[in-house]
Amino acid sequence: MTQTVQDLSIDESGRNELTAADRCDLCGAQAYIRATMATGELLFCAHHGAEFKDKLAATAIEWHDETSRLYAS
Repeated sequence: MTQTVQDLSIDESGRNELTAADRCDLCGAQAYIRATMATGELLFCAHHGAEFKDKLAATAIEWHDETSRLYAS
């Protein structure tokens, strides 16, 4: 997996929102999940985030999941 370094803007709620420019490190689709690890950040699409959540969530410092945006009307 590759590590993504980027300048993230902070919204008014103080959280780093993922944008259309954030891409999955595995397939390049739009990222909806950011896993912050001790060594850096990993970005995942909804599919790959679900696939790796059980393996990474135990060691992740933060698991930021915005997949609910896919189902918002």
